[in-house]
Amino acid sequence: MNDQIIHEPWKSFLHDLDSLLEEETALHCFGGFVVTEIYGSSRETMDVDVVSIIPGHPSLVDLAGRGSALHQKHRVYLDRVGIATVPESYDERLTEVFAGHFEKLRLFAFDAYDIALAKMERNRELDRVDVMYLAKLVPFDLNLLERRYHEELRPYLGIPEREDLTLKLWIEMIEEARS
Repeated sequence: MNDQIIHEPWKSFLHDLDSLLEEETALHCFGGFVVTEIYGSSRETMDVDVVSIIPGHPSLVDLAGRGSALHQKHRVYLDRVGIATVPESYDERLTEVFAGHFEKLRLFAFDAYDIALAKMERNRELDRVDVMYLAKLVPFDLNLLERRYHEELRPYLGIPEREDLTLKLWIEMIEEARS
């Protein structure tokens, strides 16, 4: 993972956000921002998907979310994702990224397996592209992916049978790409 270089427009956006914070604030990030800026995918994304803001700042999304002054200035925004189902113990595997770049802002990235699992319910084409990219880059231990799914995600899913099928299809795609 690359935690040293922050590309534009993210660098300016995050520095501007940092300057608006009154206290140290941690963001638990996943999704396209982490896949591109941390794991190096060349795809584009316009938002930082955040599952947790610590301490909770309801106004942070007003400061940096869609339609905010920061969004208008930088054309990227912070997206507080409230509907994603994430693995139960994801927070134990977070990695701080861009440490020392900001005064009050601290960014923590999901690991690659947790990103994949957090994308499972949505399962859009872009999610599958991200999963395939991460599975090749890491490369994924498919037994670990399956174990985390069953132990940390499946019990919290609305329709686990649907995601059982998604996991099976993703594993088949990964195995096919490897052969």
